[in-house]
Amino acid sequence: MAAEQSPLKKMVETTNTEFWNDSCSISELEYAIAHGAVGATTNPVIVLNVLKKEMSDWRDRILEIISENPTADETVITWKLIEEMAVKGAGLLEPVFLKENGKKGRLSIQTNPMFYRNAGAMTEQAVRFNGLAPNMQVKIPATHAGVVAIREATRKGVSINATVSFTVPQALAVAEAVEQGLNDRIADGNDISTMNPVCTIMVGRLDDWLKVVAEKEGILPTPGSLEWAGVAAFKRAYSLYRERGYRTKLLAAAYRNHLHWSQLIGGPVVLTIPAKWQRHFNASSIPVVPRLEDPVDPGIITELEELFIDFRRAYEPDGMDSGEFDGYGATVRTLRSFVEGYIELLSTVRNLLLPNPDV
Repeated sequence: MAAEQSPLKKMVETTNTEFWNDSCSISELEYAIAHGAVGATTNPVIVLNVLKKEMSDWRDRILEIISENPTADETVITWKLIEEMAVKGAGLLEPVFLKENGKKGRLSIQTNPMFYRNAGAMTEQAVRFNGLAPNMQVKIPATHAGVVAIREATRKGVSINATVSFTVPQALAVAEAVEQGLNDRIADGNDISTMNPVCTIMVGRLDDWLKVVAEKEGILPTPGSLEWAGVAAFKRAYSLYRERGYRTKLLAAAYRNHLHWSQLIGGPVVLTIPAKWQRHFNASSIPVVPRLEDPVDPGIITELEELFIDFRRAYEPDGMDSGEFDGYGATVRTLRSFVEGYIELLSTVRNLLLPNPDV
C-alpha cells in the first residue's frame, strides 16, 4: 500500500490528529515518518527491545562507548547509550521540528524509572535530557512526585510528556502542573512559544488492569465492555481539557485493539503507535473518520462504574488525589515493568562490559 494511501497517512492529512512512533528503532521510525509520523518516544524498556532486535547494529557502538569511558560503570554506559539512541532518533525528526517551530518533530526520552519518588532527581535529569538536542521531549511519570517534577521541569523550559498515566485524575493533575509551570516560566521572563507539553493516557494498560481485577475478584462484565475503559477515560479527559483550556495535549499509548486508534481520531491529540499496530492499521479497511467526540455507550460506562471501583477512580475527575497515584494498580504494574526492564537493560550492557568467560 502506498504511503499516501495508508490509513495513518490519511488520518494526518484529513484530521488534526498526530501520530508518533512508539519506539526509537531507526527502521521503525523511518517507516512511521513515511506514513506521516511527527514524533517518537523511547524509554528503557523500548531501548531494551530495540537491542534485542537490533543488537548487531549496536554492539560495536556499545563497545566503543565502553572504551571511551574507561572508568564508567554499567549505569553510566547504559544512560550514554539511551541518550545516544534518543539523539539519533531526534535527528530524523529535526526537519519536522524546524518546519513546525517546535510544536511537532520531538523525540521523547524517559527519566530513570527508579526516580519515580524523587522530584528533584527527575527534574535534574529532565533538564539534562532537554539539552541533548533541540527537539527533545522528556517523559516524567504521573506519580505524586512526578507531578511536582512536571511543574518544575516545565518552568525550566522542558517540554514534558507525562507517562505512567492511565486516569482522568492523573491527566488533570498533569495539566494543572503544566499550567503552573508555564505561568512560572512567563513570570520569569522566558519564552514558551515553542514548548509542546503532552500528557499520556496508557489506554490499553487501564484495560489490562481492570481485566486483572475482574479475574482476581470473579467479576463477569459484558463481553467487550472492558475494551472501552481506556477509550472512555481518554475521551472524558479530552472533554475536560477542552472545557478548561489546558495548554497540554493528550496522547494515547499502549495499544491493544483498533478502538485505541479508531475511536480517538479527530481532535488535536497524539496517538503513539507501536510499529506492529501501525502495520495492522495500515493494512485494515477501517474507515478513517473523526470519532473522538463520539460518546462511549452510556450503558458501558454505567456497567464499568458499578462493577469496578478502579474504573470509577480512573474515570471520575475526583476519583483519586495525587497521593493515591502511586498505589493505583495500573501504576504499580507499569512502574514494576519499567524498573524490571531497566534492570534487564543494565544486565545487557553488563554482559558486554564483563563478558562471561565460560561462554
